Amino acid sequence: MATVELVPDEHGGVTVMRDGHPQSHVDVDDPDHLVFEYVQHMAAVLDAVFPGPDPVGVTHVGGAGLTLPRWVQATRPGSPQIVLEPDEALTATVRAELPLPRGHRIRVRPQLGRPGVEALKDASAHAVVVDAFDEGRVPADLQTLEFFTHAARVLRPDGVLLMNSPDEPNWRHLADVVAGLRAAFGPTGSVALIAMRDVIKGRRYGNSVLVAAHRPLDVDEVRRQVGRWPFPSGVLAGAALAKRTSTGRALTDGESRPSPSAPDPGQWRVR
Repeated sequence: MATVELVPDEHGGVTVMRDGHPQSHVDVDDPDHLVFEYVQHMAAVLDAVFPGPDPVGVTHVGGAGLTLPRWVQATRPGSPQIVLEPDEALTATVRAELPLPRGHRIRVRPQLGRPGVEALKDASAHAVVVDAFDEGRVPADLQTLEFFTHAARVLRPDGVLLMNSPDEPNWRHLADVVAGLRAAFGPTGSVALIAMRDVIKGRRYGNSVLVAAHRPLDVDEVRRQVGRWPFPSGVLAGAALAKRTSTGRALTDGESRPSPSAPDPGQWRVR
């Protein structure tokens, strides 16, 4: 059984740890207080694509502290949200110690992400958010062409897929994941990447948020929204992203692999 620990900080927030890996940062009193940079990037995309405050239907693959669902509820009250989180003990601890706001429409289902997404109806979500880890790595079955095809099916025509995808500085794995997204969303779709600048420059291991949609993204608006948050970040799309990920080959169910593990601290140094 996984070990869950809630570690408070001096700012009133709590980091949710699972088997020693930080999963989420939650500020119950201030859902707009997003600490992890990739969560800020996901919020920026949702603000760019769905300015609000109208409710949006969001399916989250991976729940942990329910940070982004809380933010969606705070910024777009009444949004119907499904969270696919198989660790029932983790969910029970979070809901007991970090209660959800009154009037929320967040429904946590004790399901693995892959079968949970496959069971959803066509065009049933404005957004699908994939932020799932097992022992610090994204599971192999959430990075394949087959999975992305299901996620694309679940999205409305104006919908958007967001995925937390970590990799080493060479981006070999990330390039394959991008290739799978391109294949799943087809020639009329679009793919973009958001990351901190030192990750984009290949200076260290880090998280990238991959964005995929059935229609062209307003990349300028995404950049504007990303720029509202404090971390120095960049957005790659179009030819720039294609060049950085040109070696990629879409992973399939028969050959996929988990994302690379985070290195020991100090292994990747800023040059």
